[in-house]
Amino acid sequence: MSNIAIKIENVSKEYCLGAIGGTTLRDEMHRLADKVFHRMPVNADYGKKFMALQNINLEVKKGERLGIIGHNGAGKSTLLKLLSRVTAPTTGSISYNGRISSMLEVGTGFHGELTGRENIYMNGAILGMTKREIDSKIDQIIDFAEMQQFIDTPVKRYSSGMYVKLAFAVAAHLDNEILIMDEVLAVGDMKFQQKCLGKMGDASAQDGKTILYVSHNMNTVRQLCERCVVMEHGKIIFDGNVDDAVDIYMGSISSEKSNHVELGRRQRPSYSTNKFQMQSVDVENKNCIVKADESELALTLNVLVAEKAQNMFVRFFIFDCARRIYVAITTAYIERIDYVGINHFRFKLDLTHLFPGVYSLRVLFSTGNMLSQLVYDDLEEVCRFERIYDLANINVNYKKNQHGYFNLGEATVETVQ
Repeated sequence: MSNIAIKIENVSKEYCLGAIGGTTLRDEMHRLADKVFHRMPVNADYGKKFMALQNINLEVKKGERLGIIGHNGAGKSTLLKLLSRVTAPTTGSISYNGRISSMLEVGTGFHGELTGRENIYMNGAILGMTKREIDSKIDQIIDFAEMQQFIDTPVKRYSSGMYVKLAFAVAAHLDNEILIMDEVLAVGDMKFQQKCLGKMGDASAQDGKTILYVSHNMNTVRQLCERCVVMEHGKIIFDGNVDDAVDIYMGSISSEKSNHVELGRRQRPSYSTNKFQMQSVDVENKNCIVKADESELALTLNVLVAEKAQNMFVRFFIFDCARRIYVAITTAYIERIDYVGINHFRFKLDLTHLFPGVYSLRVLFSTGNMLSQLVYDDLEEVCRFERIYDLANINVNYKKNQHGYFNLGEATVETVQ
């Protein structure tokens, strides 16, 4: 195992649904009575077993940068908790060759009452480092985290972004051979992301550290990792090339991740007039990816029109699939629709300022304004697409939203015969 940093053999993790760690004496008496009198508990799933991980086998070499991707609930975070020794596997074994630092979520590993400086020393001590060893690195950590002004403030007063900056700096600079990261860059801004990715790459290439990185941002996975596994329902379904892994993940996150999506049989909301009905959508961008050298998402909506209309607005709401929030809106204007039957409308959405990630489109046909409108058709999940940038050479002025929508400007539309 001299060249192997982590070896996972036949690891499974089972949880008991409805299990409660701490409760009152009254609750315990009720549960005991349920057993004695063979009554069904309030939670019908109580006592059922759930396999979060099933027969995982994986070897990670020293100095390797491994990405772990998959949809929510696939088992990624459970696997990292086992690797970080937060919890133990139900069956199987995990072997290590080196010390581990992990960032599983914002704030883990920090004591809220201690200052940033005190938390650095505490984390170093946990790794077995002496005070002299920590002293030699503390200035590097503070400088990297850009926390000089707040390093002697209790971390309970830090924002989530400050937490992540300091936690990453601690994990990346202290003496460890294995670095485990779970969605830690989701809170940081673009500049901070790039700084962290560069540091992780250097730690692997120059210091020989092994990196395990979990993220829903495929752009950062592509940039950092040299190998990637895809997880689904507690199992590893792919292990290999990063681009192939991302393609498999993108195909699995939605059955409608396709350049052509049928829409005619979708359920319409009650407030829709049904005088317009989107029948299908065709996305022109290859694999529904808006690449670094592209700025537009081009798509054609095929719409069944039951009556003529004028002054029609087509609104595109862009939904961030990772953060589960709407992030942007863009609108196209159609002056007149005279043809009754199938109309083909080709739209171009300018995504120059859209942050990298995986998105879906909600499309709404209406007349009037946002406060007073007559809705002709309204569908969510019309299609999914991915926005990609080369973070290493980025010079785009992002309008990354922090609260609610931002407006991408007016989309272009043309009628296709």
